[in-house]
Parts: sequence; C-alpha cells; structure tokens
Amino acid sequence: MNITLLAANEITEALQTEVKALFEQLNADIVQQPLETLPLDNEHLVLAICRMDGQLAGMASMATYKVISGYKGMVEDVVVAGEFRGKGIGRALMEKLLREAQRLQLTEVLLFSGHHREAAIKLYTSLGFNLKQSGFYTLKIN
Repeated sequence: MNITLLAANEITEALQTEVKALFEQLNADIVQQPLETLPLDNEHLVLAICRMDGQLAGMASMATYKVISGYKGMVEDVVVAGEFRGKGIGRALMEKLLREAQRLQLTEVLLFSGHHREAAIKLYTSLGFNLKQSGFYTLKIN
C-alpha cells in the first residue's frame, strides 16, 4: 500500500482515466471535474491516493477554506475500489488527510456521509468524528 498526496505535475491522462473509473464506484451520476482543473497545491485542495500492485486502489480529498468561524477542511470523494475494500485503505487515506489537517493547523474537519454507508460511518467515528446535530441543505447551481 502506497499512500501519497497528488501534485498537479503528476496528473496524466492515464491517471485521469483511473480516477474516473474509481469515482464511478462512489457515484456514477456525478459529472467529474478534470483533475487538471483542480487546485492541487496541498493548501486549498489535498488529494490523497493509494496505489496497490500498480493500480489506483483508493482516493480521498479535502478542500480547505477560511471563514470567520475558523480554518476548516471538508473531506470529499472518499472511495476505495471494490476489490481492495477491507484492507485498511480507507483508514490510511483518512489518516493521511488528517495529518495534513494538523500540518495546515485547521481548526475543524467536516465530512458528510449517507446514513446507509455503515462501514464508512464506522471508520469516521473510529477516527474521532462525531455526528453533528444540524440540517444539511444543498442547492444545485447549473
């Protein structure tokens, strides 16, 4: 298992193809943004990837933002390929993001997870995340 933070200069067409296929396992209905359009500077967007046996086995991202209430990170797009699940990859990806959150001195890390994703929720709570009692609203633009 090799967990690394992706840098903008490491983006290739082959990697984009791998990410597209992996992301579709998370949600095939979402239109993906091309990797080269993302601010992969490890300050605004951190993208951790896991390779096993030369394959992209998992990924997780964390966008950061500053607001009056603090310097925060939002974890998004956590996915492990079906054939690699149960090997600790999700935990390793999340731990990598949380180390980056500490390095960046974030005040809070947030994430959302569907209530049906029991394994993911178990992982997040084991890492210290707590369910926040608040409403979450969304408005699609475009």
